[in-house]
Amino acid sequence: MKKTPALFAVLFFLSACDVFGTSPQPVATWIVPPSHTPNIVTATPIIFTPPPASMPAPGVTEIAPVSPTITDIPLPTLTNTPVASSETSTPSLTSTPVKSVTVEILGCNTSIDIAHGMGEVTNAYVTIKNTGTIDLQNTCALLRAIDEDREHPDKKVCIPNLPVGNQATLKLTVDSAYQQDTIIQVDASSDNMLLLRVDKPSCTDISVFGGVPADVGVVKPIQ
Repeated sequence: MKKTPALFAVLFFLSACDVFGTSPQPVATWIVPPSHTPNIVTATPIIFTPPPASMPAPGVTEIAPVSPTITDIPLPTLTNTPVASSETSTPSLTSTPVKSVTVEILGCNTSIDIAHGMGEVTNAYVTIKNTGTIDLQNTCALLRAIDEDREHPDKKVCIPNLPVGNQATLKLTVDSAYQQDTIIQVDASSDNMLLLRVDKPSCTDISVFGGVPADVGVVKPIQ
């Protein structure tokens, strides 16, 4: 224990004097570098901010309307180029054909028809006038009586053609009761199409109007 101070003195002396002509080298010392201060990680809470009311629900895509920018584009100018036409159109008026007649019962008389094996018959004299716009083909007059018995062959009389503005007087006959007033009815037709029906409750004797017409069956202009 006593040798320790002397040993330190010798070492001190040697270190102060350059005995070997070389300065002493420092003794290597292993120094552990200080460790870094560990990072303190504090857990940051994740906060979900509720979406505003205007946001769409999950899974729903909303497309906001876009107002397009309107650019004024000039419209093309239409020019009318006259086309020469060699034809001049003339409006044509087309009239719808009208079938129209008037019927006038001139009067009646009675007679005995022996040729057809009938007793008393009633004869009616009827004038048919074409007041339409077309000629009437196969124009007929048919006579009926309330007290008609057997069908007389002359109860229907026809003429082939009755032109516009013309008339014809026809004699029609029905088998009627003896010495009784007869209510009669006359149908006027053309090509089996009924045009007019006229009733007469009492047919006046034709003699009152000048007797039997002389132009029965003759087609002539309307008087």
